[in-house]
Amino acid sequence: MLVTGGTRGIGLAVSRSLLASGARVVLTGRDGLAAAEIATGLTSDHPSGDAIGVAADVRDPASLRAAVAVASDRFGRLDALVVNAGVGRMAPIQDLSEADWREVIDTNLSGAYHSVRAALDALVASGGTIVTIGSLAGAHAFAGGAAYNASKFGLVGFTEAIMHDLRDLGVRVATVMPGSVATGFSRRGGGGDAWKLQAEDVAEAVLFVLRNPGRALPSRIELRPARRRPSGGG
Repeated sequence: MLVTGGTRGIGLAVSRSLLASGARVVLTGRDGLAAAEIATGLTSDHPSGDAIGVAADVRDPASLRAAVAVASDRFGRLDALVVNAGVGRMAPIQDLSEADWREVIDTNLSGAYHSVRAALDALVASGGTIVTIGSLAGAHAFAGGAAYNASKFGLVGFTEAIMHDLRDLGVRVATVMPGSVATGFSRRGGGGDAWKLQAEDVAEAVLFVLRNPGRALPSRIELRPARRRPSGGG
């Protein structure tokens, strides 16, 4: 398994859940030392699995190809790719800088393309699965979300298109689209965190996709908090 952005938030929860299920995982982060330390800790906590942390920036195709090579060399195959790495820069269009726009699109959308392309040959060989971590922001726009909404709307379209491209090659493709998650990723809205999804809830949805029989494909999972935030939104 390869999890991009696996050192914190949803990616860390996915990595931890995979390890707990006995999987062997390569998790990536921009800081290779931090990724290696986190992987060592996860393996210590879940000795039935095995984790390796490597440096990779999803904006850099070469670093992703190197991460795939680590997975293939260490584990002999790559069975799943979880496209999770992402950033959020929230600002109304009149305040949204070109640098922030480019960072969000290059990471959240182009980064997904680079991740899939890097892992594709290995996943076709194994009959593997791709899960992208989308967002309900990929279906519902909000003020101040021009860059983030654009990246996530694009990610949904990208994921569904490659699902059609790859299903006859034996690769299953799905997206998990959570609503508000208590990771500190976005400060939008109010009401504290008690009402929000937890990162572990999203990880369970990823495991649900991976555990389905090969003949079944839950291609889109929309995951909402069971209750609205106290102010009435969410």
